[in-house]
Amino acid sequence: MKLNVKAFGLAGGILWSASLFVLTWLGVLGYGSQNAAEIAKSYYIGYSVSPIGSVIGAVYGFFDAGIGCVLFALLYNKLTKK
Repeated sequence: MKLNVKAFGLAGGILWSASLFVLTWLGVLGYGSQNAAEIAKSYYIGYSVSPIGSVIGAVYGFFDAGIGCVLFALLYNKLTKK
């Protein structure tokens, strides 16, 4: 069975984007651990635990995970070729 590369990339991008958005807002509202946000801050330039940071993190997350999932799906399809 082959993976649909576009759908897999889009799903991964949306999932990670939404996760970073929610993680940031939990930090803005004072819930959860600040450690997770600090880790994300070290990877994404301009990201911070703030309302604008939630948008920046969501955009970075969408492209980061989207590209990663596309590469994973392409590799998977290549290795499972029959």
